[in-house]
Amino acid sequence: MTAPIGITMGDPAGVGPEIIVKSMAAMTPEARRGYRIFGNSDSLAAAEKVLGTGLDVSSLDLHQTDIPGGMMPFGKLDPRGGEACFRFIEAAVRQAEKGDIAGIVTAPINKAALNAAGHHYDGHTGMLASLTGSKSSFMLLTSERLNVIHVSTHISLKGAIDRARTDRILATIRAGHQQFLRLGITPRIAVAGLNPHCGEGGLFGDEDDTQIAPAVAAAQAEGIDAYGPIPADTVFHRAYEGAFDLIVAQYHDQGHIPIKLVAFDTAVNVSLGLPIDRCSVDHGTAFDIAGKGIAKNVNLDHALAYARRMAATRSPR
Repeated sequence: MTAPIGITMGDPAGVGPEIIVKSMAAMTPEARRGYRIFGNSDSLAAAEKVLGTGLDVSSLDLHQTDIPGGMMPFGKLDPRGGEACFRFIEAAVRQAEKGDIAGIVTAPINKAALNAAGHHYDGHTGMLASLTGSKSSFMLLTSERLNVIHVSTHISLKGAIDRARTDRILATIRAGHQQFLRLGITPRIAVAGLNPHCGEGGLFGDEDDTQIAPAVAAAQAEGIDAYGPIPADTVFHRAYEGAFDLIVAQYHDQGHIPIKLVAFDTAVNVSLGLPIDRCSVDHGTAFDIAGKGIAKNVNLDHALAYARRMAATRSPR
């Protein structure tokens, strides 16, 4: 029997419970058996009460984790929410490591609540790397026409410039290349420049020549179809029009802004470099609309579809 895909609820005070209920309610009972939810029943029941989908939440495959101190209201930042989402994720990671689930799809967490609960991570990616003992991981944002993997994510812009080293860039190229090969695609990879016009021959900085170009050359020497550095003000348009399958962005906003412009509701966040599979919605907890029944589950549906693609190519344990 194929292992189910795990879904972590995220912060119970956010929109996670609602989008999970919406997605599950739209499935056949048979399809729902392909998923295991890591969360708490009270939050799911509260979400169903708001939504009125008719879903029997007690019929779901639920790995129950109680929230410290009892039920929480929607839309309120609370350290208990940070503690709860950490426990949901930790339970899912342990089952994924054992092969009891085929991978994890994560609903959004709130970083402030997570840190207020004493779990000092920059978000899901850092937490998952720590829980699995991984030295590093890479964030891939994937959508129908634009795919971006990041050299760095949740650090300052100054820190991101320091992170744009040849070894890290090469490792990022390799991670993206391997992910696409896994899905049956030999990717054309464009590496974005760091400075305006890739430094204009050193006038605006030399990092593109001294750090990025050697990484691209090394990737090419390994047989990877890589190009660059290419100025960031044109490379995303070129990829969107079909010239490249994947872009290596040098820092968080360089990659996030264009993909959120063209695929705000459909982009999926994928963590690469971990010993388990994980993908996620690409939006936050949306405390301002949580509990109102208006949160869209489109992004979660895309994440679930991508998780199924990954599960289909997962090596047997």
